[in-house]
Amino acid sequence: MHPQHGFTLIELMIVIAIIGILAAIAIPAYQDYTIRAKVAEGLVLIAPVKVAIDEQFLTNGTIPAGGNRSFYLPAPASISGSYTHAVTVSGGIITIGYRTLGGSATGATLVLTPTAATGGIYWTCGGAGSTLPNRYRPANCRD
Repeated sequence: MHPQHGFTLIELMIVIAIIGILAAIAIPAYQDYTIRAKVAEGLVLIAPVKVAIDEQFLTNGTIPAGGNRSFYLPAPASISGSYTHAVTVSGGIITIGYRTLGGSATGATLVLTPTAATGGIYWTCGGAGSTLPNRYRPANCRD
């Protein structure tokens, strides 16, 4: 008699069920991760915008009320990337408009609001007008 080798049908079905459960958990988590990575592009693009607003504040003592031109910035559509449609400044408030991110974040916006403080500006993320769902925002921007 030779001993049997291999898996039984039940064992194979259990392995397939385990793989299915892991995939059901991993795929949505990965999709959220990729959307958060796309959102990060907009936050990188606004770094020089925040510096321009800080410079105006430190020079004048106030935040100008105008838009991109008041801060010597290019037109909103010129500040864009693969996933970022435009970066608009109005009275120091930065609005990042996103293109297709996927899921419920498609066409979303993220608003950063400045608050004057001693020696610079404190930024509040996700203010009025933000439509980007909380789960896709960076940790410091979540409500």
